[in-house]
Amino acid sequence: MASILERNKKLKPAKKTREEYAEDALYREVWEEVNNEKTQAFIKKYSRYIIAGALTILIVATAIIIGVRTYRAHKIAIAENYELAVQKMDANMLGSVAENSSGATSDLALFQAYLLDGNIEHLEKLANDGHSRDFRDLARLHIIGLRGDDMTADDVAKYLEPLDTKNSPYYYTGKLTVAQKYLADGRYDDANKLLDEIINDADAPAEIAATAQTLR
Repeated sequence: MASILERNKKLKPAKKTREEYAEDALYREVWEEVNNEKTQAFIKKYSRYIIAGALTILIVATAIIIGVRTYRAHKIAIAENYELAVQKMDANMLGSVAENSSGATSDLALFQAYLLDGNIEHLEKLANDGHSRDFRDLARLHIIGLRGDDMTADDVAKYLEPLDTKNSPYYYTGKLTVAQKYLADGRYDDANKLLDEIINDADAPAEIAATAQTLR
C-alpha cells in the first residue's frame, strides 16, 4: 500500500485560474514599474557622479592607450637610431642614443661610443650612472687601465671597491688588478694576500687563478 508521501508525489499541481494569471501579470507590471521608478530616481540623484565616473574611466583609458603607443614608438625610434649609429660607427649618435634611452641599450651605446672615440668621459658617465652593474664595473676597470699608473694602490683599491663582491661579474678581475697595483708599488704582503685569496678560491676562473699563481 503506497504511503501518503508517495501518493502526494503522484498528485498533479493544480492549474491556475484565469484570474490568478491576471493577478500575476499585474504584480509583475507593478514590480517592474516600481523598479523603474527607483532606478530613475537613483540616476537622477547621482547623475553627476555617474557622468563624472564615466568620463574619468574614459580619460584614463585614453591616456593608457596613448601612453602605450607613445612608449612603443619611442622604443622603435631608439632601436632604429641605435642600429643606424652602429652601421655608421658614429660615436656622437651613440652618445645621443645613450642619453635618450635606458637600461642595457643606454649602457651599451655609451660603451661603444667610448670604443669608437676613446673619450674617457663616456666611461666616467657609465661608471657613475650606468643602469647595470656589469657595465658600471667594466667601465671602472677600463678607467683604471687608463689612469691606474697615476694612482696609488690604495686609490685603485678604493675605486674598485664596488667590484669587491661576487655579485659583480668582474670580482676576480678587480681583485687581481688591485694585487698587481700593490706589486707595482712594492707592497708585496698586501699583494700576496689578495693573490692567495684568488688561488684558494675554488670559484676563481682558471685563467685568473693561473695568473695569480704566476705573480705569487
